[in-house]
Amino acid sequence: MAATLDDKLVVAISSRALFNLEEENRIFESGDAAAYMALQLQRLELPAAPGIAFSLIKKLLAFNDTSDQRVQVVILSRNDPVSGMRIFHSGAANQIKLERGVFTQGRPPFRYLRPLRAHLFLSANAEDVREALNAGFPAARVLTESAQAGNNYPDEVRIAFDGDAVLFSDEAERIFQDEGLDAFQQHEIAKAAQPLPEGPFKPLLAALHRLQRAGTPAMKIRTALVTARSAPAHERALRTLMAWNIQVDEAMFLGGLPKGEFLREFEPDFFFDDQTRHVDHAARHVPSGHVAGGIVNL
Repeated sequence: MAATLDDKLVVAISSRALFNLEEENRIFESGDAAAYMALQLQRLELPAAPGIAFSLIKKLLAFNDTSDQRVQVVILSRNDPVSGMRIFHSGAANQIKLERGVFTQGRPPFRYLRPLRAHLFLSANAEDVREALNAGFPAARVLTESAQAGNNYPDEVRIAFDGDAVLFSDEAERIFQDEGLDAFQQHEIAKAAQPLPEGPFKPLLAALHRLQRAGTPAMKIRTALVTARSAPAHERALRTLMAWNIQVDEAMFLGGLPKGEFLREFEPDFFFDDQTRHVDHAARHVPSGHVAGGIVNL
């Protein structure tokens, strides 16, 4: 039987998002490709340390067992194929099972998301993330300076999402940016019963919901909506999730308060937000990624 990715949650991730390769990357970005490849070859048997998205990936892979492989993780990297050997070695050394990888030696890799049917793309490369979002895939730029994930919840994948321009479209955010808070609140009150259009990360949330329902004794999923919305604009967000038949475990309507301290208490394995000021603040406390879509990123 031919291999297939049907009915699986597929995460595509770059080498730097999964492992700490910042020293190697500095050489790569200097333009000395030969020196970079030589260093990677020299360190072929030296496992790279876990990176910012490592905890998320390791926990998602815990949904797999010998009878059912529900999650597939694919390395999608600008690395050269020889350097790719180190990534697979690093996965084995860190006890995560990596089977598939695409290595493009400096060329943009996002075009391979379509045959992978990826539900998520994580990369430290801003250009690749933006192109992936433009192509319709949930994608985020991993802030490699983020704090590492905590270890208080070893049996839960904990993921936090912003609302507007992430789970939902930027329809309401455009009102806020163009006309201000009062107009935004009135708009959302008037349309409270009308579900918001889907945002770029709705397919990921839906896939996580399906994975959670499939269940496994080894791992659970806990999700949180962490948004700058406040009452009365909270109602439309919650009614939208209800219309999608998707539940989140926690919801934080912060009315513009900084999100970082709240996220520190939730302790997600990853947090997604479209606004750089929110994601930069969050990164001081938790693994964070910037979703470069919506009106604030034009």
